[in-house]
Amino acid sequence: MTRTRFPALDGLRAIGALAVLTTHAGFHSGASLNGPFAGVLSRLDVGVAIFFAISGFLLYRPHVVAWFDGTLPPLTLPYLRNRALRILPALWVAVLLAVLLVPHKAEVSWATYLQHATLTQIYFGGLAADGLTQLWSLATEVAFYLLLPFLAKLLTGYDRPTRRSVRWRLAVLGAFTLLGPVWMAGVNATGHPQAGLWLPGYVGWFAVGMGFALWQVARSSGRLGPSALDTLTKVPATVWGVAVALLLIAASPVAGPYNLTAASPGQAFVKSLLYTGIAACVLFPALTPTARITRVLGGRVAHVAGDISYGVFAYHLIVLSLVERIAGYEVFTGQFALLFFPTLALSGAVAAASYYGMERPIMRLGRRDRDYDVSPADRDKRASAQPNKIDAWTTPEVSPAPPSGQG
Repeated sequence: MTRTRFPALDGLRAIGALAVLTTHAGFHSGASLNGPFAGVLSRLDVGVAIFFAISGFLLYRPHVVAWFDGTLPPLTLPYLRNRALRILPALWVAVLLAVLLVPHKAEVSWATYLQHATLTQIYFGGLAADGLTQLWSLATEVAFYLLLPFLAKLLTGYDRPTRRSVRWRLAVLGAFTLLGPVWMAGVNATGHPQAGLWLPGYVGWFAVGMGFALWQVARSSGRLGPSALDTLTKVPATVWGVAVALLLIAASPVAGPYNLTAASPGQAFVKSLLYTGIAACVLFPALTPTARITRVLGGRVAHVAGDISYGVFAYHLIVLSLVERIAGYEVFTGQFALLFFPTLALSGAVAAASYYGMERPIMRLGRRDRDYDVSPADRDKRASAQPNKIDAWTTPEVSPAPPSGQG
């Protein structure tokens, strides 16, 4: 079975990065705490859930393809090498820039920056470094990277891919989507906020993408018959409309406070579950896109935006801090647009310079495949001759992708 490229995921990665940047601009300007759009702005951290779902889909799918084809699964060491090549260069540059350009509190030491550079900061107490607070989600994603080969082995290493075995595994992945809400409720009930950054609280978001990967391969191979999901592929606007409706529900007090105040266990459960639903509804239409969706989310502009989305994620809080200091913090109080647009433009410029000047050359030197460096049109021409890979920025492999923009 030939691995398939999913061009619309380029645009979704860009949207996810934009959502993360927007929610931080809303928080720093105060617009996510007060005003008519406070609820929506505060909940755009759902971009993290979208990134995690994309990662789950793209990174688990090669294991599913190998299971169905009866071939060897992806080798662990090359897989980890590719992950490291994709995320570490920009991560280390971001940490260095934060040290040099962003004022830090007295409680933040060199050890704190070292923890961020090694993505271990979520396992230690203490303050996160200013300009790098969004990196908690990348640390969580790296935990998923490390777990995936073992989890994929458990899910695809036994039995043959019959209809019954596929349905059983889909049920297991479906059950995983409840682990996150239960974990987050428990964290808030017991008062251990640090544990709210760990992988168990977000495994359901990855499981959404993994479940779609299994369904997509099984459906295309004929192992599964038609279902309600096939009907939903014909009404993408409706599915995305459900995502918007879920976001509006999440923007209400039912999902907890808009600031960093701890939510109740019930609110934490509801928020996590709603974000799972939003991620599923956002991702699914992009897996079986119409021609119009492909043009919009998978065209050249979206492809470039997807390539630099990781850089936007990694650098935007540093840029935001510089914009605030240059213009004066008081200028942006209640002025979301004044902070948002300069931060977006400058973050995009910095991310583009990072990707084309550093990240892509490093990947070209370190990786054997070159598909992440190929235009969408050229990739499509190669599709019949060899497997393709997508650079999904928190997962470069499509069967791959680069890391996710999260916030």
